[in-house]
Amino acid sequence: MEKYSAKFLFSFTVMIVILSSLLQTKAKAAPNTPIPKLDKKPQFPCKAPHNSYPFCNKSLSIPTRSQQLVSLLTLEEKISFLCNNFTGIPRLGIPPYQWWSESLHGIATNGPGISFNGPVKSATLFPQVINSAASFNRSLWFDTATAIAVEGRAMYNSGQAGLTFWAPNVNIFRDPRWGRGQETPGEDPFLVSSYALEFVKGFQGEYWGEKREFGNKRVLEQDHDAGLLMLSACCKHFTAYDLEKWANFTRYSFNAVVTEQDMEDTYEPPFKSCVQQGKASCLMCPYNSINGVPGCAKGDLLQKVRKDWGFKGYIASDCDAVATIYEYQYYVKTPEDAVAEALKAGVDINCGTYMLYNTQSAIGQGKLKEGDIDQALNNLFPVLLRLGLFNGDPLNGMFGRLGGKDVCTKEHQRLALEAARQGIVLLKNDNFLPINKDHVSSLAIIGPGANSTSYLDLGGGYSGFPCNAKSYVEAFQPYIKKTNYVKGCLDVDCESNSMFDEAVHVAKVSDYVILVVGLDLTQETEDKDRVTLLLPGKQMDLVSLVASVSNKRIILVLTGGGPLDVSFAEGDSRVASILWTGYPGEAGGKALAEVIFGDYNPGGRLPMTWYLESFTQIPMNNMNMRADPSRLYPGRTHRFYTGEVVYEFGYGLSYTNYTYKLLSAPNKLKLIFKTSASLRKLYVTEVGIGYVPTDELLSCDIVRFNVQLSVMNVGHMDGSHVVLLYSNAASNIEGAPRKQLIGFSRIHTTAHRSTDMSFSVDPCEHLSFANEHGQRILPLGEHILMIGELKHSLLIDI
Repeated sequence: MEKYSAKFLFSFTVMIVILSSLLQTKAKAAPNTPIPKLDKKPQFPCKAPHNSYPFCNKSLSIPTRSQQLVSLLTLEEKISFLCNNFTGIPRLGIPPYQWWSESLHGIATNGPGISFNGPVKSATLFPQVINSAASFNRSLWFDTATAIAVEGRAMYNSGQAGLTFWAPNVNIFRDPRWGRGQETPGEDPFLVSSYALEFVKGFQGEYWGEKREFGNKRVLEQDHDAGLLMLSACCKHFTAYDLEKWANFTRYSFNAVVTEQDMEDTYEPPFKSCVQQGKASCLMCPYNSINGVPGCAKGDLLQKVRKDWGFKGYIASDCDAVATIYEYQYYVKTPEDAVAEALKAGVDINCGTYMLYNTQSAIGQGKLKEGDIDQALNNLFPVLLRLGLFNGDPLNGMFGRLGGKDVCTKEHQRLALEAARQGIVLLKNDNFLPINKDHVSSLAIIGPGANSTSYLDLGGGYSGFPCNAKSYVEAFQPYIKKTNYVKGCLDVDCESNSMFDEAVHVAKVSDYVILVVGLDLTQETEDKDRVTLLLPGKQMDLVSLVASVSNKRIILVLTGGGPLDVSFAEGDSRVASILWTGYPGEAGGKALAEVIFGDYNPGGRLPMTWYLESFTQIPMNNMNMRADPSRLYPGRTHRFYTGEVVYEFGYGLSYTNYTYKLLSAPNKLKLIFKTSASLRKLYVTEVGIGYVPTDELLSCDIVRFNVQLSVMNVGHMDGSHVVLLYSNAASNIEGAPRKQLIGFSRIHTTAHRSTDMSFSVDPCEHLSFANEHGQRILPLGEHILMIGELKHSLLIDI
């Protein structure tokens, strides 16, 4: 049989996924076309007459069951497991299994493990991750992940999904041009780490409440090996992956040059949180190289997660990332070498067929041993065992009662609406919003995507078929009966002004004007980065023109996941208000209408910096986070960027105002070292202020402290409010962040009343950063804690 190249296989895989999506879209778009009803049920092993094998014996430990299964396999059968599309082993009663399912912000069509051609036709489409991150709400993230998992298990029980999902994406949104930044929780490692933890816990089923009819039983036991999983989450892409296609660089061949310092305190923390706190059962390695070594061949990094972080799960390659080791990165001389490098580095399964086709010859050439495959399988099988796949009929198991009735439930749709509400960010408001609907005679809505329910406009990347999506226009009609809609531009590219006259006319004859512009997936997506931060095409001209003819000042709504330079609108008095909705999911239209007409008080905050267009002069392939004035490099993200911005990280307005009062916080901390000899490792800077490696301290727990404060809502409207706690070291130690986020909380407040809250601060974790050797250090001397305009000085001494 002819061996196809990785490039061909990759293109073929993409084509199949696209065709599948198009076919499903066609079926969804034509409700009158009869679709055969499929009575699907999940296939599973360990049923008669094959249920007597030791790997089916639930009384044995999971490692023992896994080893027993491996011992029964031939070499050819072992190799067949190294592909995402496992074809099954009939002699052992093991059916086929597709490892690749997707669930970034709802069950998505991207993975071949998902099918909507069955009893379940749709799934709740939650806001894109960048929008959820804007809520700064841990419980919302957990609840959303749990709801997605419920729908994923329900679809598995209907034979329409797998049990292993490749989400979340927890790469750092390092550059505003990145096409997949929308899929991430933003630019801050503390924020992204917190999101990763909550998503993985919720998705894998850490807790189940009474309303799920499973009692208060904790699903994940203390013994991680023995703990059951509802579904398997996979944190991707480990690591330093944040470039698709820019200039002459592509993700398949890009070499990310990362310092030890940036690796430790920027790129690695979200994955460490996934593993150590979230107990993720999967990690995915990326296409790109890291410091000259392909990510899926970088053994020191992949083994670090097992040896140092305690990872107990499987490592998957990104799709055809094993092939890219040879065919794009030219790191090795043969396909067999690529397979050998990946397996020895720690990759356990290849998304694609490269291992399937080349592992046998790699063993024959002496580049691999059968034991290398056994090790991979003993990482894969325990995850399937913890998912209950070898425990008999899954419909008789703990999650067997989930089915179509548990997908698109009213509860999940309410949650999608709440998530959309909390993710909307009010960027500008010149005493204009909210609008009293009783004072509006007519409303104009202008924008190429404003009347669309397509995931291109509402969902963003990795979306599925929504339960009950409504466009912005449809959502406004219940508020204002006379609603006029025109596109303004033919599409989001907006290359022509041919439709401007229509926009001008409707703006002139309407009482209020809402202009919806920004980005969609034609501008930013997987395999496509932006080259500009400005609005696409002639959108800026459309905004200025409509603003000049409107009877009242206009409301500007910005869509898309990437930052935009809208400084022209920020400075234009004719633009009264600016809101960012991003990709708000199926309920985004209703959420926006509620905000504009005052039924909901916005409280979202930006999870990424919005830069000026001049930022595009910075090469996207520069991975350094810290500024370098000698090279006119301004650094990246709010922690290190030294240039001007349009809107800063954490920015967001409300219909009310808040003041803070510090109730308690320590003024001084005394550090205790492990031994007196540790004092010799105290470093001194040029200005004479010291710092100490955190691993030299006796215990970080004994220096933890709380910051308690009172938040006063001084306005006339109730609302939820995001409180952000920052810190910075007053000492000018080289490499120290300008400031760093060390705490956040979203609280509900009542008009004219105060709400007390507190943050727990771990100095070793929150007040430290990495030195040039990648070692965590804690500066001595003064630290400034900041909450809004409130500042508190904390002295750290020995």
